[in-house]
Amino acid sequence: MRGLLCVDKPVGVTSHDVVSSVRRAARTKRVGHAGTLDPFASGLLVLAVGACTRLLPYLASEPKVYDALIRFGQETDTDDHTGTVVRQASTPVALGWPVPLDAAMASLTGDLQQVPPAFSAKHVDGQRAYALARRGVDVVLQPVPVTVHHWELLETRDDAVRVRITCRGGTYIRALARDLGRALMSAAHCESLRRLSSGAATVDGSVPLNALEPGSIADGRVTVHAPLRFLEPMAHVPLDAPSLDALGHGRSIAATHVGARAAMLRDGDVVGIADRVIDQSGARWQPRVVLLSGDA
Repeated sequence: MRGLLCVDKPVGVTSHDVVSSVRRAARTKRVGHAGTLDPFASGLLVLAVGACTRLLPYLASEPKVYDALIRFGQETDTDDHTGTVVRQASTPVALGWPVPLDAAMASLTGDLQQVPPAFSAKHVDGQRAYALARRGVDVVLQPVPVTVHHWELLETRDDAVRVRITCRGGTYIRALARDLGRALMSAAHCESLRRLSSGAATVDGSVPLNALEPGSIADGRVTVHAPLRFLEPMAHVPLDAPSLDALGHGRSIAATHVGARAAMLRDGDVVGIADRVIDQSGARWQPRVVLLSGDA
């Protein structure tokens, strides 16, 4: 049992809760995720089952697309609606709505230095920032580089906007909401958040969490995806029997395809990942991940 699973996480559930449900559904502890979602957020969570957990570093997870409702008037310590209000300001409607939203969003587009939320998984002196913040410690995080590709304005209200944001991983949408409020001389937090896609994976057609009954993956009621279309761009190398034997034993294989990295295939299924190396005998594929046993 191995493959990838796209789950539509509901609001109020942690990513670890989803992992636990997939473990029960697949009857295996070998389950990993390709990026968490905050409990207050919903949407796409990509998980790997069985040996495919070893492919997680090679998944195409960029860009990420989110829908967010950003509410003005209050800034919170978590930068979302679950936190305590730490600052209040006039809403943009009181400042003469509509305000220059395009300019504010443009100022938060491109390569940015973003201060992560105090309630985040960033490390501070060996501890998680959120753990310190929950104990009342004044957490000061340093800016980190992030990339925001695009904002799309979906809806405007008197005290809120609904936007679609395309960005790189590591970007905190909560922090963008906070910074948008400041850019508009107001205060803001993220009222709701939904992840729509991550690389080639989309929330459309994802499995609802309540469909993951115990054993439902193991007995085939819920199917997992073959990983090939979710991998980052790389060469595809079909293997013959001698090459499969070499891969199963971790030996290199002559490289006749172009590329720096390759997915090694058996009947169209990924059985390994290899990097191109040059040795005395020429270009070869050196296995980095092997999903075959030696007797395969």
